[in-house]
Amino acid sequence: MVDLSVKIGQMCLKNPVMTASGTYGFGEEYADLVDLSRLGGIVVKGTTLEPRQGNPYPRMVETPSGMINAVGLQNKGVDYLVEHIYPRIKDYDTALVVNVSGRTVEDYAAVCERLRTLDKIAAVEINISCPNVKQGGMSWGTTTAGCESVVSACRRAWDRTMIVKLTPNVTDITEIARAAEAAGADSVSLVNTFLGMAIDVERRRPYLSTITGGLSGAAIRPIAVRMVWQVSQAVKVPVIGLGGIMNGRDAVEFLLAGASAVQIGTANFIDPQVTIKAIDYIRDYMERHGIERIADLRML
Repeated sequence: MVDLSVKIGQMCLKNPVMTASGTYGFGEEYADLVDLSRLGGIVVKGTTLEPRQGNPYPRMVETPSGMINAVGLQNKGVDYLVEHIYPRIKDYDTALVVNVSGRTVEDYAAVCERLRTLDKIAAVEINISCPNVKQGGMSWGTTTAGCESVVSACRRAWDRTMIVKLTPNVTDITEIARAAEAAGADSVSLVNTFLGMAIDVERRRPYLSTITGGLSGAAIRPIAVRMVWQVSQAVKVPVIGLGGIMNGRDAVEFLLAGASAVQIGTANFIDPQVTIKAIDYIRDYMERHGIERIADLRML
């Protein structure tokens, strides 16, 4: 028997496999396909203070070994989540994490304040890394000052586990990670999508209405692994790794690089069972290598 449990701040996960925000809805969309109680945690769709319509269509295009999206944080706002969605998902037997975004520092803090009333929300994930919005999102995560201002405000508004989701679209991601830690983050998650672009050569115009969007999928995994390895050596708080995890072997690669847990995103669109398969693979891997605890799963 191996111990798959992980602790991130005050949040306890039964195993290190979580879902990535924006790829799993609120969990209920997958309930007929996956035993949600087996998951370490579900990070629900990005939530903002006011409802957002998202970007105009087209806003998604497949690329070699990946996809580019420009959805733009479409959601019905935090009040709708509190009043309508939370009552339906609050009793899921897994850790619930809400991904929080905003246009201003005050927006982020206000969403966190509103979520504090929900006792079944184990953590918030502060999104300072979305490349698909004109205001907020990635603009907060590309400088240490921007990162510190948002994280500090959210820390004052939120008294449970706070994860900060980092953008890879920076020169030195370790600087941003250290700033998040110094401002009160209990954990950092990385990476969000890489800014990318795809052009329809026959129409001679970009596929996406926004021209650029966020690249995800297997194409980004080696870069994401490198960044997770760098950040895990730069901060003391737990690191959650994501970016191109398509199977259990990929998940183990992130854990070996220094991640305490992982999030699986784009792969859910291809195989809704990928998270469960990854959990089983990690358990089998640890048994084969005589590793008893996730915390002991590191590179030699």
